Amino acid sequence: MEKETAATKESAAELQSTSYKSPATTGGRWYNIFPALNWLRAYKPNWLRADLIAGVTLAAYLMPAGLADASLANLPPEAGLYACLFSGLVFWLFCSSRHTAITVTSAISVLVGASLGDLAGGDPSRFWALASCTALIVGVLGFIAWLAKAGVIVNFISESVLVGFKCGIALFIASTQLPKLFGFKGSHGDFWERSGYFFSHLRETNMASLLLGLCALAMLLLGKRFLKNKPVALFVVIAGIVAAASMDLGSLGVKLLGQVPQGLPPFGLPAVHVSDLNDLLPLALGCFLLGMVETAALGRMFAVKHGYRFDPNQELLGIASANVMAGLGHGFPVSGGMSQSLVNESGGARTPLSGFIAALLMLLIVLFVSGVLRYLPQPVLAAIVLMAVMGLFNIAALRHFWRADRWEFVVAMAALLGVLGSGLLRGVLIGAIISVVQLLRRASRPHVAFLGRIPGTRRFSDMARHPDNQPVPGALLVRIESSLLYFNAEHVRDMVAARLRAEATPPKIVILDLSASPHMDIQACGVVMNMADDIKAVGARVQIVEARSSVRDRLRAEGMEEHVSQVNRFTSVADAVEDFQKAATK
Repeated sequence: MEKETAATKESAAELQSTSYKSPATTGGRWYNIFPALNWLRAYKPNWLRADLIAGVTLAAYLMPAGLADASLANLPPEAGLYACLFSGLVFWLFCSSRHTAITVTSAISVLVGASLGDLAGGDPSRFWALASCTALIVGVLGFIAWLAKAGVIVNFISESVLVGFKCGIALFIASTQLPKLFGFKGSHGDFWERSGYFFSHLRETNMASLLLGLCALAMLLLGKRFLKNKPVALFVVIAGIVAAASMDLGSLGVKLLGQVPQGLPPFGLPAVHVSDLNDLLPLALGCFLLGMVETAALGRMFAVKHGYRFDPNQELLGIASANVMAGLGHGFPVSGGMSQSLVNESGGARTPLSGFIAALLMLLIVLFVSGVLRYLPQPVLAAIVLMAVMGLFNIAALRHFWRADRWEFVVAMAALLGVLGSGLLRGVLIGAIISVVQLLRRASRPHVAFLGRIPGTRRFSDMARHPDNQPVPGALLVRIESSLLYFNAEHVRDMVAARLRAEATPPKIVILDLSASPHMDIQACGVVMNMADDIKAVGARVQIVEARSSVRDRLRAEGMEEHVSQVNRFTSVADAVEDFQKAATK
């Protein structure tokens, strides 16, 4: 393993010099649009063996994942195979991450499956066409986001929201798969309706189905424990097919997957109405946000681990192209998959070529092998899905939020309950809204530090954090630890006013340290001027120190120097305190 890691880092160093060259050195914009053109030029023959092994291993994981997630999306099993196949044929050309694997995912699949029923009106072929059209819209959204360089959007969805959403998804998926594991037909509706139906119909359990499903689940659990990074799910699928075909499990009431067409579907636009596009937009937006956040998080993780650069904006183009191909190829929305990407990495992938190799193997499966999948028992497929979603329910993260930050825990639980109580699509939107509200809440209440001298030094720090700091008699030292903007400036003014009222003796000077305020807008500047008037009203003067150049320019342009002393870049907090103390002793 150490040798493999060393080899991976060596290849990362060799690729680093070619992956992000400027147009002047790489021959133009095509090298920026297609990062593969850069690393293919540096490709070394000894990398091919590693990429081949990783590609074969990845394909072994993609096949059962495609089948399982298609069932979550309420689509025929071949839809998952088509989505993995066609998206994998193009993603490698555009992605900047060398380890991320494009695939169908449980979260997006169940989102699709839960959102299209009413619009499809009970027509399976229309349902499939709407799912494929959703992938096309996701691709268009990704392309627009790439043009707008909107990769930074991923930073607006907090980790607590993602954890809560995934936990909710895991519980919802469990409520859809447990009836299949127990061998009876499940219900429709939200999590609570499905769960109630499951417990009230346990008497309908088919013991052959339950025994088979539990055996499959046990094999998967043992494989996870003792055969890490091995395609255990593929072995379970093969064992299930062999058992069903040789033991005639269908006669015992075990439901089988059914006919899976062999060969490729007609490539082209899905048959939907133009009026459907508007109805599909909210779902496509939810799928896009989920896919973008997941794919960017994976890319960033691998880039840090292996020492190469990652461009989240470039990944948007990869997501866009992959979803367009999935939609045209009768698949449904795709994104970077966590477990598949980890398999790709542990398989020794050196470049994104491993993903292309996996897609080619998926093509062979669709062309020549998919017919035998009709014998796959539904309880085995349910066990594979349940095993996959166990990783989504991150109880350790929830426990950490509870210990470290109760607000983060509340946010995670709100997202979780939003999924269970309001549905998956609304759960995504609730999570996004919570993220924005959380961001605005923190930005609108910046920390205002009241400073004291660190004993024996000329340095000053927050007295609330360091009670042994020494206050400066007659002076109030204030540091604003945020940009000053129209929506948070009044909070700062209120904090300073409250501190002035709390002082037993009004200070003679208030020193405003703006070193931690990189920006100030016009409205905030007006609030600061009003705050200066408040300070002068209690008989104190105001001095602004350590303001950054852009903030100084704003203050001068708005006439701040007429309200206070000169705003310059030379005076520090220590200098201002010393000048005040010298003047006080005269």
